[in-house]
Amino acid sequence: MELTLTAIDIYEVRKPLKQPFKTSLQTVEERESLIIKVSDAEGSSGYGECVAFTTPWYTEETVVSCRFVIQEVLMPLLLHQNLKHPGQVNRIFQQVKGNRMAKAAVEMAVWDLFAKKKGVPLWKLVGGEQKPIPAGIVVAADPENIERQVAKATAAGYKRIKIKISPLSDLDLLSGIIRKYPEQLFFADANGTFAEETFEQLLELDQAGFALIEQPFGEEQWQLHAKAKKSMKTAICLDESIRSFEDVQRMIEEQAGDMIVLKMGRLGGWSETLKIARLCNNHSIGMWVGGMIEFGVSKAHNLALASLPEIILPGDFSDSHHFWEEDIVFPEIRVDNGEVMLSEENGIGYEVKI
Repeated sequence: MELTLTAIDIYEVRKPLKQPFKTSLQTVEERESLIIKVSDAEGSSGYGECVAFTTPWYTEETVVSCRFVIQEVLMPLLLHQNLKHPGQVNRIFQQVKGNRMAKAAVEMAVWDLFAKKKGVPLWKLVGGEQKPIPAGIVVAADPENIERQVAKATAAGYKRIKIKISPLSDLDLLSGIIRKYPEQLFFADANGTFAEETFEQLLELDQAGFALIEQPFGEEQWQLHAKAKKSMKTAICLDESIRSFEDVQRMIEEQAGDMIVLKMGRLGGWSETLKIARLCNNHSIGMWVGGMIEFGVSKAHNLALASLPEIILPGDFSDSHHFWEEDIVFPEIRVDNGEVMLSEENGIGYEVKI
């Protein structure tokens, strides 16, 4: 099969969160995002989502910078190219340095389009299997509301709860919550807020009962992550440190982590993410799919990623109404008994309302 892209459109989406999402780095009250639509000469379309934030608190990319790169750099490279496989997009974009979130948004849309043209769900095109996707939820770093949010998520049936932590976190509070729900799987996410001088405080959290601690140190602090992995029984999971295949290789060589979070936006799209998933599987590195307070387009791609047989840990998959009064996909993404069922429709499996 061969197709030629005749149009690439950018749509801006902006919606307030139902309640502010607070981390140690930023409080998000409104989410702005870019939806990318690619079309071919026959009028078929595919969709991707740019998960950069409005300000560079998570990565150096922003909504404004991504719009510029997509419009002024990536679109001229890709328009009117003859494509036989969506993986060609990654190779075409290699001449552009960095800007992984911008690249991912466009490449994701092309993968969706190819799946639709082939008449198959995207999860099948990427080698996934039809299985219920276990859903996990993220609890913001607000000590006054943590216990209430955990109780609500547990009652809703979520298979995993991730709690935002920092050196200021209350060990007794966290340990008490985890003991209260012995059947629940708990992750911790530090967003790189620990440092060498707070290493002992991280070690104290080894007693809390978390299944893993995500990104305790900064993205370039490989030695501290290796020290933590060696010193703690709690698994160390890298998130912001993993931006490429080479980063995973380094983690393995330096023994700086036990598992990673897969985020296509941060990795540059489907091609790099699938390559990394194969590497992790070959080295018995655990994986799960992370979220970015995203809309339904990105979440649909993430569900296809989570369908890979080697990914078994619950990812960041919440109900469409968890963050928004109304999502931009139809039908809504629903979490039932802690799981999301994969769509049998072609491509990402959802209509996009923009």
